[in-house]
Amino acid sequence: MIHKIALVLLFGAAALLFSGCGEPPRIAEVGDPAPDFTLEDLSGRTWTLSELKGKVVFINFWATWCPPCREEMPSMQRLADMMPEDSFVMLALLNRDAPSMGANFVRKLGVTMPILNDQGNQAGRLYGITGLPETFIVDKQGILREKYIGPAQWDSPVYQQLMKKYIAE
Repeated sequence: MIHKIALVLLFGAAALLFSGCGEPPRIAEVGDPAPDFTLEDLSGRTWTLSELKGKVVFINFWATWCPPCREEMPSMQRLADMMPEDSFVMLALLNRDAPSMGANFVRKLGVTMPILNDQGNQAGRLYGITGLPETFIVDKQGILREKYIGPAQWDSPVYQQLMKKYIAE
């Protein structure tokens, strides 16, 4: 009886392996098309990355429980305010955090950029995030051009110039 159970388990594992079910998902790499995702923002609007082609998209994964994330958020808002709305969009993906916490935080800070709910880490898995904050820049053709691990002063001249370069391309 034990041998039959072992054979069933062995054949089941082999079937999973050869069917591709056991393969890890492919994660985002600079130079490749950015993985598409669809998420709702905190006001209920649905955002799909592929529908933003033609714009430079700044994607930031963050959480309210992450001190560096909270510290960089004002500079992100200032950068978003500096960029032309017709060719640039900033998406802040609230990752593995309660939407109510994110809503309270951004309301207090006066943040106006879209805050998308990635509580289940759906987009985070596609992008292979290893911690927070992590930021990705997608060009107008939908290609992932930049990946940054950790916080940054996003409104500094170097990042302003980088975003303007991608907008001009």
